[in-house]
Amino acid sequence: MEDNKDILEEVDNTLETEAQPETEIDSEETTNTESEINETSDNEENNDKENELDAMRKLKDENKKLTNEIDTLKERLLRLTAEYENYRKRTAKEKEGIYTDACTDVLKEMIPVLDNLERAVEVEGNAQDIKKGIEMTIKGFKTSFEKLGVEEIDATGEFDPNLHQAVMHIEDENLNTNTIAEVFQKGYKRGEKVIRYTVVKVAN
Repeated sequence: MEDNKDILEEVDNTLETEAQPETEIDSEETTNTESEINETSDNEENNDKENELDAMRKLKDENKKLTNEIDTLKERLLRLTAEYENYRKRTAKEKEGIYTDACTDVLKEMIPVLDNLERAVEVEGNAQDIKKGIEMTIKGFKTSFEKLGVEEIDATGEFDPNLHQAVMHIEDENLNTNTIAEVFQKGYKRGEKVIRYTVVKVAN
């Protein structure tokens, strides 16, 4: 019996000894696995931080680029505004100069006619002399108009709404339809520009 007891104790000791390394191996494997998991987690966290930094750098570069573009556009806008203002002032001055020159050209031709009228008023004479003076003044007016390129609008023939203004209509069998029957007031034009429309009576 004692021999059997000793054998059993020896077997138990052997089993315990054989089982110990397996337990140690399992513990090492668990430690290694936890270490790998922690390392992987750290790598992922580092990658996330690097990605965030890259994204921030890109946004910063893009923001700087847009800021530079805005500054360039502002400078260009200010320059264009200044150029337009200078152009507007220069154009207004030129337009005023052109108008003044045009008035001067007209007045140069009209003043001599005024001089003739003033002289005609001062001259003493009969009706025939006065009429002659008026005719000379009219001739002076027409000469001035010719120099200025102003011509009388033709009022013969058919009515033209681009040149004539009808203020009266009549029925006349001797005249064709839309024919000018009478001129109430002469019209004038310079080139294609109508200065004053001819006021007429038109036959229906």
